[in-house]
Amino acid sequence: MGKYINPYTDFGFKKLLEQAEIARLTDDERRDYEESVKVYRDLFGVMSTAERKGVEKGLEQGRAEEKKDIARKMKAMGVDINVISQATGLTPEEIENLE
Repeated sequence: MGKYINPYTDFGFKKLLEQAEIARLTDDERRDYEESVKVYRDLFGVMSTAERKGVEKGLEQGRAEEKKDIARKMKAMGVDINVISQATGLTPEEIENLE
């Protein structure tokens, strides 16, 4: 039984067909296409960077809150403020102001 080859998914034909479509464009159409690809890549890069920075900022905020939570618990247990400061990296003033 013969095998049907789908030119859009098999053996890299999809990429070849895309390149053939681009090769058929007029000079103006090709410039417009290349500009649209450039804009897409620029936007993708900006969004990727923004997402990565947002995640990093969220992680930092989460770690800071976790340190405060640990300090609150240690303070409630009666642990010396200097020990809490050494364990969490918070200043004694920050620990005293925790509720």
